[in-house]
Formats: sequence, structure tokens, C-alpha cells
Amino acid sequence: MPGNRPLYEQVMNMGHSAAWDQQWDKAIAAYGRAVQEFPDDPAAHNSLGLALLQARRLEDALKVYTRAHQLAPEDPIPLEKSADVLERLGRMKEAAQQYINVAEVYLSQRDLEKAIDNWERATHLTSGLAHIHQRLAMAYERTGQRQKSINQYLRLAFDFQSAQRTDIATQAVERALRIDPKNANALNTLQALKNGAPLSPDMLEDSEIDQEPKRQRGFEAAPDKGKATGEQVAAEASPLGPLGEAVENALAALAAYVFDTDMSETGILHAVQGIEYQRQGLVSEAVGAYERAIAAHMSHPALHFNLGVLQLELEHWKEAARHLELTTDDPPLAAGAMHGLSQIYNALGNPRAASFHLVQALRLVDIDMAASPEDADQLSEIYDKLTGGIDQADEQQLRNMNRRFLELLTGPEWKQRVTKTRRQLEEAITLQDPESLINIMPYINDHITEGLNLIDAYVRNGLFNLAMDQAHYMLESAPDYLPLHWRIGQILLERDNIQGAINKYNLVAKTYLVRGDKERATEILQEALKVAPMDTSLHQSLIEVLVEMEKWDQVLSQYVDLADAYYQLADTDSARATYQSAIQLAQRIDTPKDQIVHILHRMGDIDISRLDLRQAMRTYEQIRKLDPEDEQARRALVDLYYRLNDPISAIRELDELLRVYAKQHRANRIIQVLEEEVTRYPGDMALRSRLAAVYRQTGSVPKAVEQLDSLAELQLESGLHGDALVTIRRIISMNPDRLEDYQRLLQQLSG
Repeated sequence: MPGNRPLYEQVMNMGHSAAWDQQWDKAIAAYGRAVQEFPDDPAAHNSLGLALLQARRLEDALKVYTRAHQLAPEDPIPLEKSADVLERLGRMKEAAQQYINVAEVYLSQRDLEKAIDNWERATHLTSGLAHIHQRLAMAYERTGQRQKSINQYLRLAFDFQSAQRTDIATQAVERALRIDPKNANALNTLQALKNGAPLSPDMLEDSEIDQEPKRQRGFEAAPDKGKATGEQVAAEASPLGPLGEAVENALAALAAYVFDTDMSETGILHAVQGIEYQRQGLVSEAVGAYERAIAAHMSHPALHFNLGVLQLELEHWKEAARHLELTTDDPPLAAGAMHGLSQIYNALGNPRAASFHLVQALRLVDIDMAASPEDADQLSEIYDKLTGGIDQADEQQLRNMNRRFLELLTGPEWKQRVTKTRRQLEEAITLQDPESLINIMPYINDHITEGLNLIDAYVRNGLFNLAMDQAHYMLESAPDYLPLHWRIGQILLERDNIQGAINKYNLVAKTYLVRGDKERATEILQEALKVAPMDTSLHQSLIEVLVEMEKWDQVLSQYVDLADAYYQLADTDSARATYQSAIQLAQRIDTPKDQIVHILHRMGDIDISRLDLRQAMRTYEQIRKLDPEDEQARRALVDLYYRLNDPISAIRELDELLRVYAKQHRANRIIQVLEEEVTRYPGDMALRSRLAAVYRQTGSVPKAVEQLDSLAELQLESGLHGDALVTIRRIISMNPDRLEDYQRLLQQLSG
């Protein structure tokens, strides 16, 4: 059976809190409970494994990580952690094999860099891994890390000489010399092999191993896959923006591709050269190598991306665009490709195309940082609106926008700026005219963005006077920027100046109406009603706008909300009149029956509260006609008929309701309703007779006798001796307690 999801989330959060405080016993208990709730959940196992590892319960951690790997074999994390545990336990050979297994998972995911890391860890733990040294040598060779590749080939030479395979050792050294024919260590090793001299690992190490730089020509290494926020994002982001991050993704993807491809292919050799040249910052040489790879019929998105970026650096605009266009559908490269294309079209004097590609780059980056699919969908809507505004703007406005966005996507903190600016864009698009950039883009600048952030910070800290001062200061330079007016309304609310806030919202809504933007006026009035749901003037203004727009379903909803507001304000006359208007509209637009019934019930409540019983009766009869099985309406009618001294109609209505219950096989409800009605109207003989019959049918003889006894008393008090005799005979037929008493009573009444 599926587990309890809320409980699972609760204990997982408890585990995270305990882990944060390094209270590992508590974390283990919480994560263990999560595993019990969902035994097949990999995340819970991974968290439990980490807590056990930190608590130094290594054997237990190993078992948990092993299970986590079984649940998610494509996830390298459990394997990697179990290898770490094995290493701590001193089981080096097993740990080495596990690191090799981890490398295979990363390799299947085209993450050659992490595969290399795990191969290296395996070789450090145990000797005799010739096949891993060989794979490392090939991986380094194909990713342009020449010295590391040579060192691995020389290490292979040592291992094969130790295994009495001098011939293979010699081949390994010769492979190293093909990489660098003048490498001193390789030449000395080859000479030693020819002379039959033993090799030593110490003589194979190069004192000046080429440490591959993490950054070349301003490009930073791309961050690990996954989401990061705040300072971590800023620290990891490439200062060259999406383009810089995509360069590292492309280099890694191309390296992984060539690693899996036969090195005898000419195109692969050229691609390897291109990677090496690009890492060294030799732009022209890298372009030549990549073009030779393409001429040799090699095709890969990362190859075209790298070539496009290098052509962009050389200002070969058209060639750069041609190659980058081929990579816009590749997820790891798409944002960078759009960023690069925007720079190209900006340089070519095509601001509209540049704007389109810039917005797409922003969209891809922002959605990638979204916390959930729902957030991603909302972001897509925002950028769809922004894209739609590009066609409406003139070229000067687009140039201003491009300049702003290109600045936005540059520098180490560009990801943080994207988030902040997008929030302002979202607000501006929501509050301004989304079909035109004319009213939006002048305000998308650091001055406005930081000012809005400052207002928000003041509000969060309860400094409402400072927030209001800042807002008014900003209005001097941006008097028609509606997000500012919106914030002033929010500040007034925080200061409990409800009427002032409503006036401000009304002002914003009227501004939209003057502009002819009824959609935005509607949205503002709806937001204002969330703040002041009892303000009937806001409801009326909104209804007027919606009627003009002929949005009848929304008009109906607002009629109901307005009537509810009147009712809560004790203005029952206005409430009922508004409900009546809602009914008339509902009948005209063919509203579903259940909505009409819902409104009629509210009207019935008002009629009863006003003691207008006959009008209430007509209202509930109307409901019964629409829905014969409406229990609430029939119960109300039973009560109304009694109150109007019409017990015959009341019993008739009750019998119809009991038939509904019988049709629905709700025997308990029949008894419950009859008991309630008898309690409410104890002198009604028809009610007691029906309740007694139901008790007898359900085998509750004592209760049936009790009701018949009371019925007989009522009949005698009313002078209905014949009816009383019939009732007493019914009691005797059930063989009740005190049978003799009932028999004597029957004789007395009959005599």
C-alpha cells in the first residue's frame, strides 16, 4: 500500500533539520521512519545513508547505500558513497571496483570529467588496474590533457614490464611519444626498456605536469548539474553568462563523444586537436581543427557550438550564426547558443532578432533555475508576453532593451541579477501593458530594480515610513510606473490604512480603464477585493467592467460575491436583490443547475432570516423542482410547512424525502431524520407512527413500543379512541414487556 506522503515529508524535514544541526542520531531516526513509510524511495535511503556515514556506522551505511543503488541504478551518488564507505573500512580493492562502477555510470551520462575523477581514485587505492590506466590515458589524450595522458601511458609501461610483457610496455611508451616525440621521461623510459633496465614509478613522474586550467580566455568551468541558489549561484556562474557556461558544457560533451569513438577516424583526431587548441586559447588553430573535423564528416552539437563560439570571438558573424543555430535545440547548449546569437545580431545591426534571442536565453536560464514545474510554467507565460511585445517596439526601444539585457548577462553575479530583474519584469508585465515594451523597458534598469528591492526590504522589516518615503522618492522619476503605485497600496495596507489602499488600487484600475485596458483593470480590482472583500463599491466597479467585456461567468461569480458581502453587512434587502439578479443572469446564460441551486439556497436562508416564510417556501419549492433529491431543501420545506400550520403538506414532503433515502439505501438516515422531527414536533401523531413503523422494521421493538405508547396517549388526549385501540393492538402484537398492562388497558377501552 502507498505510504503516508504528509508524514513522509514531515519526517524528512525533521531529518534535514537534525542533519543541519549535526544531530545524527535524530537524523537517523527521522530518515529511518521515512524509509519505513516509503521503502522504495531512493531519496530517503540516500539521506539515511549519509546520516549513518556521519555517525560512523559504516557497515549500516554501506547496506543502505547498496539498497539505494538497487532502487536507482542510474544515480551515481549511492555507488560513489558506498565506495567511500568501503575505503574507510579499509576494503581497498572493493572500493576501487566500486569507483570503477561509478565511473561507468557517469560515462553513460556523458560526464567524462567525473568518470575520470573516479578512475583516478580507483588507481590510487590499488595497483594492477592496467585497463583503467589505459582508459585514463585515452581520456586525457582525447580531451587535450597531453602530459597527464603521457604519464598514464608510462605507468602502463611500468605495470606491463612488471608482468614480464616488455613488448606491450614498449607499445605504451611509443603511444606516449606520438603525443609528444620530445618528452624526456618517455624517451628515457623507452631507452630503459631497450636496455632491459627495471622501471621505477618515481622515474615516470613529470615534475612539471601540465595542470589543466579551470578557466581559459575568461570561460569558467560549468557548475555541477543540479540547482543552486543565492551565493552558491553567484560563486559558480561564469562571468560570461550563459555563453560562458555552455562553452564548458560543450567541451565536456565533445570530450565524452570522442572518448567513445574510434581514434582512427580522421574527424575525431581533428576534434581532439580542436579541444586542445581551444583549452590553450589558440582560437584560430582551434577553428581550423574543428573545420577539418566537419570536413571529415564529423557532426555533433558540441562541435558546432565550439566552432560557433570561436567564430564569434573572431567576429566572423555569419559563420558563427550558422553553427550556433544548429545547437539551439540541444538543452545543455541552448541558452548559450541564444546568448551568442543575440550578440551576433546585435553586432549585425538587427536589434529585433537580437532581442528575440536574448529573451529566449533569459527564458531558458530562468526556467532552469525554477524550483518546480509549476514555477517553470509561470515563467514561460511571462517570457511569452515579453516575446509578444518585441514586434510592437521600435528599433530604438529594442536597442535599449538589448543593451540592458546584455549587461544583465555579464559578470559573476548575473544569475542573481536575472532572478531580481525577472521579478521586476513579471510585476511590470502584470501591471503595465504587456503588448508593448514602450511602458515597460524604460523602467527595467538597476536604479528601479534596486529601489523596488529596497522598498520590499523596508516592508519586510516593518519600516513602513521608510518604505513610503522611498516609494514617493522613486515616483519623482517614474510617476506613471504602476508597480510603484501598487507598492504604495501594499504599504498602506501594512499600516492598516485600508481605505487609503483601496483608493490607490482604484486609481490604478481607473488608469487602466483610461488606457482602454479592461483586462488589467479587472485584475487590479480582483486583487483589491482580496484585501477588502466587503467593499461593495469595488464589487460593483468590477461587475461594470466585466459586463462591458461580456464575461458573463465572471459577472455571475461577482454577483454572488457582492450579495455575500451585503449579507455579511446585514443588508439583507440588497443581498436578496443581488442574488435575484444572479439567478436571472444564470438562467439567461444557461448556467449549470447546481450553481443555480446554490444561489437559491442562499436566497432561502435570507428569506427565513427575514421571517418571510411564504417567500422562503416558494424559494425552496423552486430548488426541489430543479433537484428533487436536494435533502436540505426538503428538510427546510418540512419545517416551513409546520411553521405555516400545514402539517399535511409537511408530512407529504417528509414522505417524499424518506423515499429518496430509501432509494439511496440510507436506512440510518431515515431513522435519524424521523427522530429529529419527533423531537422538534413531539405532538405530531403521524411522525410517531412513521418512526414506530421504521423501528419495528429494523428490529428495534422496545423503541417501536415506546413510540406507539406515546402515540396512543396523544390519540386518547385528542379523543381518537378508535385510533388508540388500533395502536394498542399493534403494541400487543409485538409481545412487549408489561404485556398484561397493555391487555388490561385494551379491555378497559373496549368495555
